Amino acid sequence: MIMKGNNAGILGTGFYVPEKVLTNFDLEKIVDTNDAWIVERTGIRERHIAPDDVPVSELAYQAALKALADAGTDPDELDLILVATLTSDYIVPATACLLQDRLGAHHAAAFDLVAACSGFVYASAVAAQFIGSGIYKKILVIGAETLSKYVDWEDRNTCVLFGDGAGAAVYGPVEPEHGMLGFDLGSDGSGADYLGIPSSGSKHPVDEKMIAQKMNRIHMNGKEVFKFAVRVMGATVQRSLANAGLEKGAIDWLVPHQANIRIIESAAKRLAMPLEKVIINIEKYGNVSAASIPIALAEAAGAGRFKRGDIVALAGFGAGLTWASCILRWAKEDS
Repeated sequence: MIMKGNNAGILGTGFYVPEKVLTNFDLEKIVDTNDAWIVERTGIRERHIAPDDVPVSELAYQAALKALADAGTDPDELDLILVATLTSDYIVPATACLLQDRLGAHHAAAFDLVAACSGFVYASAVAAQFIGSGIYKKILVIGAETLSKYVDWEDRNTCVLFGDGAGAAVYGPVEPEHGMLGFDLGSDGSGADYLGIPSSGSKHPVDEKMIAQKMNRIHMNGKEVFKFAVRVMGATVQRSLANAGLEKGAIDWLVPHQANIRIIESAAKRLAMPLEKVIINIEKYGNVSAASIPIALAEAAGAGRFKRGDIVALAGFGAGLTWASCILRWAKEDS
């Protein structure tokens, strides 16, 4: 998809993670695993865990405040709030609506979007369409998760992977040739069973039987998800580049979903990018699903790694199965 009309770019970013840190050494005490195995297989050394009584809306709220401050945007200026999450406070109402009220964004529409770990890029593409058409001017996009509440802490293959956190970005009109230049979204529902929470909706409502079978916890076929991710991560970025009218060598920075260091390295190799140009923070946060990309984006932006005019690629994959990427020409003035 090639962007036309008004250019939608990032005006500000922010992220928030809970204070509690769960290290690999902590996990050694509760499940049959060890630090060396986790680091070698995933690249993860620690992850942040939200308290039991803290919902995902709280993490989203804290990230939103930072993004709004960075963008110099008042909540009343927002036209739309999009929250990408798998772990909403409720099935109904949407977490975005709770956030709209708490922020005091009195003029904003609000809804949640579910595309798993691809969710932030999906939501960013939606935001770009509203801004590009001229319907809305300021949109808050948030990826937020509390996956620790759905992890089976006795399953060493999944419990070592996931963490909690939120990342946010404020999108608005920017100068021509800046902002989102192209994107690629896709899905393959034939792999729906490879990653998900079987008892989380109307097909298998949560009851005592489902809980006893741990069907209300994350289930994953790691081998199949890994093969899928290696196949699609580099390919989706290449399609976004083509849609933006750019060549592979144009990318200054790659911000990938932080699921597995080997997947990240594979994508970088396919794109002929040195790892020093790839934003990697998986060792600190683990896989935060929809929050992964915006946390990495906000952390790198806050550190001044992006300069105005840089070409930044965002790329993710996740349950569904889904994939998504977009190409941005960084529009924010250097800090």
